[in-house]
Amino acid sequence: MIDCCESAAYGWCMYVLTIDQQGSTSDIDRVPELISALQSLTSARFERSVGDELQGVVEQPEEVVDIALHALRGGYWYVGIGIGAVQVAPGGSPREGAGSGFVAARKAVELAKSAAGHVPLSVVAGTMGRGREIPPQAKEGAMAGANAQAVLRLIGRLVQQRTQAQWRVVDSLRALEAGEGKHGSQKHVARELGISEQSVSRAVLRSGWQEEWAARPAAAMLLGYAQSRTADTGTAPPQTSRPGNEGDT
Repeated sequence: MIDCCESAAYGWCMYVLTIDQQGSTSDIDRVPELISALQSLTSARFERSVGDELQGVVEQPEEVVDIALHALRGGYWYVGIGIGAVQVAPGGSPREGAGSGFVAARKAVELAKSAAGHVPLSVVAGTMGRGREIPPQAKEGAMAGANAQAVLRLIGRLVQQRTQAQWRVVDSLRALEAGEGKHGSQKHVARELGISEQSVSRAVLRSGWQEEWAARPAAAMLLGYAQSRTADTGTAPPQTSRPGNEGDT
């Protein structure tokens, strides 16, 4: 696996997540808490970018799904996912990054803020086609990004509508069976929480837990396809010329 920072240094196509706190002027600063929580989900470096906003560059689509849904769970965040070229020095801060991925993430989080009545998440696939006709593969990337957004919003709705009692059950199931929620594990969770097995079963059913975990791979697959088609639009690492060859043809 290519290290995220190493690949980003060469301008490869990556995922940039910009996550902005809702109602920050009338709420506590929740950025440090979220940054700390994300450390258990990804090795990517997330930092405060400006105000009550954090940003990070992520390599794997599965991690993007994990991060986005974790942020949506609390109901405190707008989530913008940008897909595009990223330039960050090895070991550098996301705040120092540049490229179409960052531009796409900024656009995505602004769209998430304007998504009245919808789950506050948007996905934007950036292109390198400014000033010229957008190539067909870039259009495919944009469509895949839009489809990934639709799936993530559906899952996000399930996540945001869960009650605290349902979260107690599904969190215990995830810790026990990595999200599978098998019958035997439900019995174990019932004993652990001091509730009936029927109560656990009802919580799993009403929470949409199994539907969420069935749909997560679809969201990751669509994000991966969007990334692959966006990468085809000219985000490969640049060639380094050899000294003394400036005049070669």
